[in-house]
Amino acid sequence: MEPFYSDGLRFSCRQCSGCCRGAPGFVYLSRRDLESICTFMKVSPEFFTERYCRWVPKGGVEVLSLIEKSNNDCIFWEAGKGCVIYPARPFQCSSYPFWASVLSIGEKSWQALAEDCPGINCGRLHTREEIESVLEQRKHNPYISRKTGGMN
Repeated sequence: MEPFYSDGLRFSCRQCSGCCRGAPGFVYLSRRDLESICTFMKVSPEFFTERYCRWVPKGGVEVLSLIEKSNNDCIFWEAGKGCVIYPARPFQCSSYPFWASVLSIGEKSWQALAEDCPGINCGRLHTREEIESVLEQRKHNPYISRKTGGMN
């Protein structure tokens, strides 16, 4: 069966920051994300994880995620600036909205996401090949995880 996106999907970010602020959520990090952000910020991974991250339960393990501000904005989103680590932003952010959790459910999930994101169904057509390349990249850069209870 062909995926609902076999003819591609339209998306162009409108830079509204709706996906970065105002609602609770998780920004999971891969090792590549952690290295990239630490290099960009010129900090050690140990400092970064202690200051900007938390472990959250996901599928029987704990996964490294960015913390949020008290108002649920991303820790790296600033008024008037947007994402202050944009050149090194996590893959989860740069691959939005082409996430397996959205695309595997089907078109209803895509359309539901479009209700909150003005860039979905607008702008550039992303081909099936491009979308599947994004999904494949995620598989090759899994989130940093540890067994529940702090065991590595």
